[in-house]
Amino acid sequence: MFENRGNKSKDERIQKESDRLKELLKEIPADRLNAVMSLIYNAAFMTITLEDLQETINRNGVVSEYQNGENQWGTKKSPEVEIYNTMIKNHASIMKQLTDLIPEGGQTPPQNNEPDPFEQIRDRKKQL
Repeated sequence: MFENRGNKSKDERIQKESDRLKELLKEIPADRLNAVMSLIYNAAFMTITLEDLQETINRNGVVSEYQNGENQWGTKKSPEVEIYNTMIKNHASIMKQLTDLIPEGGQTPPQNNEPDPFEQIRDRKKQL
């Protein structure tokens, strides 16, 4: 799962993942794709951050020791695990939103009379 990172910066890895997602989502109509670019970027950011967190968790484990006061010691779930658990849920949600936009069979979805929520957001931004 982890790509050979070599000397690639996090930004370069995010850009590569963003490009990969855009390629996977190329069947989305252009106007909708433009409306969800921030979702694509955030999905790419989370993918790379999750990879980094997985690496840290694999290296350091899922628990960390703490000292609360002078004589109280213990273990707790590591901060990386907590962040990972929250982020993986958000990542799954964004990926579902993006994949739900892909038309079945590579065809543009049929138009209906209901306003498209992505067009409403785009139009609202134009008015600002």
